[in-house]
Amino acid sequence: MSNNTPVPSQLCLLSALPSRAVRDKVRFLGCVKSYSAADGVLTLEHSQNTQTRHTPFVRALVDVNLVLEGLKAEQTSTGEWVNVIGYITSILPLTDGKGPSHGMSGVEVQALVLWSARPLDMTRYETSVNALGVKRNSDHASDSLSDNLLQTTR
Repeated sequence: MSNNTPVPSQLCLLSALPSRAVRDKVRFLGCVKSYSAADGVLTLEHSQNTQTRHTPFVRALVDVNLVLEGLKAEQTSTGEWVNVIGYITSILPLTDGKGPSHGMSGVEVQALVLWSARPLDMTRYETSVNALGVKRNSDHASDSLSDNLLQTTR
C-alpha cells in the first residue's frame, strides 16, 4: 500500500535556502524586490539589517506561474513581505555581470502556495526559526510555530 501523503515543507530562513537540496520542499518568508510579469518570477530578499554580517546575501527567484490565478497585486509590490511554500529547483551563485559575486547566491523556487505576511517582529521571527531548526533536528517540530510568531509591530 503506497503512502500518498504530501511531503511536509521545512520552515527555514531565506538566507538558509542555499544549504538545502534541489527538490526540497521549503517554507520561507521574503520581501519582494521585483516582479517580472513576462516570466512570472518574483524576486525575494530578506532584509539585511536583521542578518549578521557573516550571513551571505541570498536572493530567491520564485516562479509563480502555478499560482498566478490567486496572486494579488500587493503580493508583487516592491517592499511587501510574502510567505512561500515551494520546491527548490536550482541553487546558483549570483553574478554582478562580470562574474560570480562573492558571498551572494540565488535559489530558484517553484511556488506551490504564496500568501501575504502579517506584520511581525523580524528579530523574534529569525531567532525562533533558527531555534526551530535545532529543535526539528531532535524531535521534528511542526511548521505551525511560525504562525505563533507573527506579532503586530508597534
